[in-house]
Amino acid sequence: MKAVNTIWTIGLAMVLASCGDKEQKNDATGVFEATETTIAAEQSGTLMAFGVCEGDEIAAGNEVGLIDTTQIWLKIKQMGATKQVYQSQKPDMEVQIAVTRQQLDKAKQEQQRYKELVSDGAAPSKMLDDATSQVDLLEKQLKAQVSTLNTQLSTLNSQLSTTDVQVSQLKDQLRKCHVIAPVKGTVLEKYVEKGEFVAIGKPLFKMADTKSMYIRAYVTSAQLKNIRVGQKAKVFADYGNGQKKEYEGVVSWISSRSEFTPKTILTDDERADQVYALKVAVKNDGYIKIGMYGEVQFNN
Repeated sequence: MKAVNTIWTIGLAMVLASCGDKEQKNDATGVFEATETTIAAEQSGTLMAFGVCEGDEIAAGNEVGLIDTTQIWLKIKQMGATKQVYQSQKPDMEVQIAVTRQQLDKAKQEQQRYKELVSDGAAPSKMLDDATSQVDLLEKQLKAQVSTLNTQLSTLNSQLSTTDVQVSQLKDQLRKCHVIAPVKGTVLEKYVEKGEFVAIGKPLFKMADTKSMYIRAYVTSAQLKNIRVGQKAKVFADYGNGQKKEYEGVVSWISSRSEFTPKTILTDDERADQVYALKVAVKNDGYIKIGMYGEVQFNN
């Protein structure tokens, strides 16, 4: 009987030692996460179309919804009509100064004729003075007329430029009526339905790239000295009841500051008050879910 008890005691000790070794293998524990993105409305209006369902796989750049564009289109048409009005008001400078140029040319001819007459003594110098004054007057009139027309043209060009800017702003608003997925991923939550009125900034849905996930774990300062970014690691997804699946991982981030041990996280040294968060990136084969418990073994 004593021999049996001895054998049983030795066996129990071996089992406990084996369990202890098994626990020692895991350097850190944590939960799986994914980078989540919340897509919000960039324009206000009725959601005319919204083809999003939870669980959908969406590629980056795909259009998934449309906010009513009626008022923006009407404003663009209004700006187009305004631009045509400004365009029609632009003066034809050559036509408007043609008469003054003709009068100036005739006055210069008269001035030259009187110069010759005065030089020959056939006309008094006063007539030449009058002709010269007329030339000076018409030159000033032409200069003032050109200046006025240039000012008018510059003002209209500025108004046309302002209209172009307003049209560009409206087209940008029109573009923002189209709900576009900024990244690829899976729809996690849907917050609105087709036909609802949405305001700028209202969340429409949340998505995450569940193909590239990571486990957020915590290590002590003693462990940290042997861990670096880019280091390979083994990651185990825990399905409960001892069922686990192994993945290859890479340390993608290590926090630069310590924090108090989260209550839900266990470390090798449970008495450690200060730990460092890190992320180990893994490629998901479809079995890892957000929030699932996992374990990490770092390769030395």
